[in-house]
Amino acid sequence: MPDYARSVFINCPFDQAFEPVLHAIVLAIVARGFEPRCARESEGQASPRIVRIATGLAESKYSIHDLSRYQGEGADNIARFNMPLELGMALGIRHLRAAEHNWVALVPENFVHQKFISDLAGYDPYDHDQTPARVIKRVADWLSLQPDFNPPSLPAREILAAYEPYRKLLDKAAQDALGSPTWPVIVASARIALEPKPPAPGA
Repeated sequence: MPDYARSVFINCPFDQAFEPVLHAIVLAIVARGFEPRCARESEGQASPRIVRIATGLAESKYSIHDLSRYQGEGADNIARFNMPLELGMALGIRHLRAAEHNWVALVPENFVHQKFISDLAGYDPYDHDQTPARVIKRVADWLSLQPDFNPPSLPAREILAAYEPYRKLLDKAAQDALGSPTWPVIVASARIALEPKPPAPGA
């Protein structure tokens, strides 16, 4: 089991359209020396998804809750409430169980979140525009403020430079797997993408 103090549970959409944001979050977490965790890590276990999520949250000292996708989907314009539900679980761990758990909400720009989740008033969510650069900066900045962060660490610019190589590794992994790569492969690919590159011959 990953170390509690180094574990960061990710709560975000997992569909293909949101993958660039998820991968940016994973890359920033790994670059800051933490362990990314999420519901996907327990795929294949014979237990309900909500139980696996609750377990992962309880085993993590930190959690990131991306609420940047708030619009409805499909012909019926139905919004999904999984992300606010899991944020509520994290709040319960921190305040009702009195456990050492810190969390951050990632929200859309221009204070839109105040219209759909006004109870976040008083907290300091981090906004982003769903681009890898902004997501990496926000996650990297937040983790660098946590007591379990151990500098030195790559600056956000170098983490972003590893993003495209990381995505290429994941594309290759998806081809090899004939579909989506498993969670261990997603995390391992981030570590590979962040490894220092040898100098070019003659450099």
